[in-house]
Amino acid sequence: MDPASQAAKMMSESSASAIADINLNSPNKGLGVDRSDSLSDVPVEGAMGNSANPLPPGLTEEEAEELRTELTKVEEEISTLRQVLSAKERHAAELRRKLGLNPLNELKQNLTKSWQDVQTSNAYKKTQETLSQAGQKTSAALSTVGTAISRRLGDMRNSATFKSFEDKVGNLKYKVVGPKGNGEAVGSPTDTTPTQENPPF
Repeated sequence: MDPASQAAKMMSESSASAIADINLNSPNKGLGVDRSDSLSDVPVEGAMGNSANPLPPGLTEEEAEELRTELTKVEEEISTLRQVLSAKERHAAELRRKLGLNPLNELKQNLTKSWQDVQTSNAYKKTQETLSQAGQKTSAALSTVGTAISRRLGDMRNSATFKSFEDKVGNLKYKVVGPKGNGEAVGSPTDTTPTQENPPF
């Protein structure tokens, strides 16, 4: 029998009748049956040398002994429960391993479930609707601004000032590049040397 099973059996035997007779107002809480004979060989911390730990006022030696016995019993039950819990945690970890569930997969599942819970919440739906409406309004405003800018640029291009500017740039280009600027090969009247198709270099 493994330690966890032994601990569980010991706990169930030692506390089965005590659980049935619990009176929370009694100084003998959980001690429905007198088991002083089964705990007689268990050393009680502080039971020896009462001169080092004087009794609190209003507490008799007999009451102090009962409290020490109860404390020892509760501490043993706590220890047993810790052992049982540890065994159960190991068993659960083994079952998770056999099922292929690891902490990362559990975290993913928890995050997915949490995200689904958030998406189904009323606050999320209202926020999503608000943002959708804001996006539509922003898109409409940007479209309107874009149309206005296009129209304004078209108006500017057709204005007399822009036409005058365009003519000046055209004249400047003609002066700098000359008539060849349009991709035409125009020869000047002073050009009398014929061009060679294959120059020597």
